[in-house]
Amino acid sequence: MLRETKLMFIRSMQHTLRNPIWLFLNLFQPLLYLFLFMPLLKGLGGVPGLPEGRTVEVFIPGLLVMLALFGSAFVGFGLVDEIRTGVIERLLVTPINRTAIMLGRILKDVVVLLVQCSLITLFALPFGLRVNIGGFLISLLLYAIIAIAMASMSYAFALVFKSEDTLASTLNTIALPISLLSGIMLPLALAPLWLRNLAKINPLSYAVNASRALFSGYLWNGDITIGFIIIGLLAIITFCWSVRSLNKMAA
Repeated sequence: MLRETKLMFIRSMQHTLRNPIWLFLNLFQPLLYLFLFMPLLKGLGGVPGLPEGRTVEVFIPGLLVMLALFGSAFVGFGLVDEIRTGVIERLLVTPINRTAIMLGRILKDVVVLLVQCSLITLFALPFGLRVNIGGFLISLLLYAIIAIAMASMSYAFALVFKSEDTLASTLNTIALPISLLSGIMLPLALAPLWLRNLAKINPLSYAVNASRALFSGYLWNGDITIGFIIIGLLAIITFCWSVRSLNKMAA
């Protein structure tokens, strides 16, 4: 299975590198937030849980979670195209492991995301971002798990719907509320009580808290453990769902 996963990863990566414009387009929205929105937050003070209320340590970790969310949530459109053109059907009649088909694609999405997160972090350094190296490296693992969860969900929906229109409306309906209820832009500690209570049912809010703790160097913060556990469980569930959906298509 490892060999077949490697083959699927190489195939997916080669397809992505043939269209590098998509890599830069995925960076466009986070860069807009970085250059146009973050300067508006310089007057924000007294942010709970951060030294000296430094807004850059609040904003950039949330921005990277947003990149992991939206950069991976819409990868299913490529799978819909391959379903329509018969590529997936041809793969399914081969003896290749079904899990390897999904895992190879998802690993490609993870690698692309980690490159983008590293670039955004580099772009943020001139804005005064102070990065804890250990925390940043651990945060990359967190973003990778988020990418696995969101990409698996996107592929599962693509296999179920097989339609770009239905897939787009479904993903937008899911991605927008969980992003707004995760405290990506500002910490949820600044939100009203009813909004904080509502955010407790959102798995991504725990990932945002973990990301900010890691960037601040609080490596033993309980939010990190909770974030990894919740996002890890979500990734396992959605990945199993995507493989099951592929098996149903092959049946």
